[in-house]
Amino acid sequence: MARTKNRAARKKKTWKEMSPSGKAGTILTAIVQVSLLIAAQRDISRRPAELINGPKAAWRAASFVNFIGPMGYFVFGRKRSAGGA
Repeated sequence: MARTKNRAARKKKTWKEMSPSGKAGTILTAIVQVSLLIAAQRDISRRPAELINGPKAAWRAASFVNFIGPMGYFVFGRKRSAGGA
């Protein structure tokens, strides 16, 4: 019970209160997330529907879920070619 009270009492840090390394980590994480989103969206747009597992619209929507969506698309959404290319 005391643990829950301590967690609830802790306040999230504002941007001004963050350390420089904390700010850099947040910015780097955001850049990686946006890059994955853009890469997934471009691949969905350019790849024919026959080479995508499931509907394009569903993968497009799923790619907006942080990290999990784009990575899920790249791992499970694209059909593998028989030639290994």
